[in-house]
Amino acid sequence: MRNAAALLLFSGLMFPLIGCKPDAAVRQGSVVGAGPSVPASPTAAPNPTTLGSITGTVKIAGQVPAPIRIDMSQDPACTLSNAENMSEQIMAKDGNLANVFVYVRNAPSAPASAQAMQPITIDQKGCRFIPHVSAIFQGGSVQFTNSDPTMHNVHTMAVQAGNQSVDVSQGPGGKPESLKFTSAESMLPIRCNNHPWMNAFLNVSPTPFFAVSNTSGKFQITGLPQGNYVLVFVHEKLGEQTIPITVKAQQAAEASVTFTAK
Repeated sequence: MRNAAALLLFSGLMFPLIGCKPDAAVRQGSVVGAGPSVPASPTAAPNPTTLGSITGTVKIAGQVPAPIRIDMSQDPACTLSNAENMSEQIMAKDGNLANVFVYVRNAPSAPASAQAMQPITIDQKGCRFIPHVSAIFQGGSVQFTNSDPTMHNVHTMAVQAGNQSVDVSQGPGGKPESLKFTSAESMLPIRCNNHPWMNAFLNVSPTPFFAVSNTSGKFQITGLPQGNYVLVFVHEKLGEQTIPITVKAQQAAEASVTFTAK
C-alpha cells in the first residue's frame, strides 16, 4: 500500500475530530496494492480439496488510550437512548485489537463467492455509524440506512475514480442510500456532516480474501488456494503491517500480528 503515511496522518487527526468540523480531518483514504486482478463472478467455484484458510489474532501492545466520551448534546435526539457514545478509534480488550482490515495482497485470480458479493449495510443508529469499520470486495455495494429519529448525512470521501463520493441527507426512516465501489481502497472515510463526531471507514478489497478483526481481535479468511502470500493488516490510526504466510490445502494457516499503541 503506497499511501501508509497519508493513512497515519489521517488517523492521527481523528481524536481532534470529536466536537470539531469534519473538514478538520484529512479527507483521503489509501490505495490498496491489488496484485493480479480478480473477476467478480460468483460462479465456477474451485475444487475445495485444493483450498485452505487463514485464521489469526490481531494484538496491541503498549498503553492503550482510554476511549473518550463523545458529547452529543447538540442534538437532543442523539441522547434519547441514554447510552454513552464512546470514541472507537482504538478498540482493544485484553490486548486484542478490533477493527483491523485484513486482506491477501497477492492472491491469484479466483471467482468471488456469493457471500463476498453480498451487499453490506452501514446503519446510523444512536448517532453512530454501525459498524465502525467494514469491508467489501471490489464491485460490491453498501446500503446506508438511518435508524435514528433525526436527520443524518452520508458523506463518503473516496480517492479512487471507481468509488462513489457522495454527500446526501437521510431523514428518519428515509430511503436507504445504495452505493457501489469498484476500485480497491482502504480506510475510505465516511462522515455525517450534521454530527461531526460520527465517522466510519469502508475498505474495498482487491481480492475476495479479506476480513475485519472482531472485538476479540480474531479474523478468518477461507477458500484460499494453496500458495505463498502476503497478508496485509490496516488500522485507521496505527497504520499497516504485512507478513508472509503459506497456505496449504485443507489446512488452516495461523497468523498473528501486534500493533503498538500510540
